[in-house]
Amino acid sequence: MPCRVSGPMQGTADRCAPILRALPDWFGIEEATRQYIAEIDDRPTFIAEIAGTVVGFVTLTRHTPAAAEVHVMGVLPQHHHQGIGRALLQAAEAWLIAEGVEYLQVKTLSAAHPDPGYAATRAFYEGMGFRPLQEWPALWGTDNPCLQLVKALR
Repeated sequence: MPCRVSGPMQGTADRCAPILRALPDWFGIEEATRQYIAEIDDRPTFIAEIAGTVVGFVTLTRHTPAAAEVHVMGVLPQHHHQGIGRALLQAAEAWLIAEGVEYLQVKTLSAAHPDPGYAATRAFYEGMGFRPLQEWPALWGTDNPCLQLVKALR
């Protein structure tokens, strides 16, 4: 069944929180998850729905007129590998381009950490055209090395 992507909108934390809670392998640090949930309400968010049920979302942060970031993104596990993440990012990118944004970045766990879920996350972003830009071994603590990926939107 196809998904319907809508947005950008604000005030969607209550609709997105259950998705973060369903992804403990990615959002298992409670303090960070609570912070993401609080921040979703004030940032532009795109929602993916199937038959009226929210199955995924992406929230953006605008850093400068030319640059934005995937602040947080999630798709319910039972809907992985169905094109929902791709549809969300494509909708977000189209909106950002219309807004004049030239670059989109995302931060994720680097390959220095052997987590297979994050290996899939990196593969997803690279498949969407993102390229590794910089690695910070201790940005999120030495147990969580950070990789910044970037994509030129135009």
